Amino acid sequence: MSESRHVPVMLQRCLDLLAPALTQPGAVVVDCTLGLGGHSEALLRTFPEARLVALDRDKEALRLSGERLAPYGDRATLVHAVYDELPDVLDRLGIPGVQGVLFDLGVSSMQLDEADRGFAYAQDAPLDMRMDQTTGMSAAEVLNTYPAGELVRILRAYGEEKQAKRIVSAIVREREKEPFSNSARLVELIRDALPQAAKRTGGNPAKRTFQALRIEVNGELSVLERAIPAAVKALAVGGRIAVLSYHSLEDRLVKQVLAAGAANTAPPGLPVVPEQYQPRLKLLTRGAELPTEEEVAENRRAAPARLRGAQRIREDIA
Repeated sequence: MSESRHVPVMLQRCLDLLAPALTQPGAVVVDCTLGLGGHSEALLRTFPEARLVALDRDKEALRLSGERLAPYGDRATLVHAVYDELPDVLDRLGIPGVQGVLFDLGVSSMQLDEADRGFAYAQDAPLDMRMDQTTGMSAAEVLNTYPAGELVRILRAYGEEKQAKRIVSAIVREREKEPFSNSARLVELIRDALPQAAKRTGGNPAKRTFQALRIEVNGELSVLERAIPAAVKALAVGGRIAVLSYHSLEDRLVKQVLAAGAANTAPPGLPVVPEQYQPRLKLLTRGAELPTEEEVAENRRAAPARLRGAQRIREDIA
């Protein structure tokens, strides 16, 4: 089965970060990005008293993980949802607060490895890139219909692509001849559009454009902007959150939310800091933790991972 090729990223460190909150009976842990269920299975196995709620927008991921997690019976509740829908999911399940939350952001191994999903630039496939294939615009539709200026903005903002204008000029020129449908044509166009110097740095030259399209198609950053604060809010006092990011845009956003929660917001000069200004979170990682060399050797997809964690130490005061 497909999870045999799936190695969960920084698994032991994630378990260690969440462990102090998940040992008591009735603890609830949410895996906001179920994927193929590697992290979820480890959480259920490691914390036998805990209940798991797992979310994914990809129905195929839910089906495969459902088979994998079936031995755990009703300790695992799998939900078809995007992770910014966490408050609604918990509300429907009648769960007022949770003890642990895990995010493993980015594209799942399954999505990268299933050629026909169009996430990978290394193989020719339809330009789809939707994590939930039942809804929304595909990457091909974005390429073929967005105005040039909007495509430049996306490539710069979401792919940090310095050559965005060159690439988009070539896309606009080529889509007028024939609309884009497959990834190989786009990869070739990017190679041809880039100056020699740009091709020599940072791996496949199409990587940044594919990342930008994927983020746009799935609304990943706007979803994440809502999801991380919602997850922090869902934590009971003593609860812990662990977030794995895979590029600087995600990591920056996570860092901002956790740092804001851990900050003292009192006006300067107060002799005693009132409760409403006290930090809500305690940071559990010094900056972002990186995978070990051994982990990267075992699983090259772990290489860009950045892990941040925090603990809820106070209730919100309305």
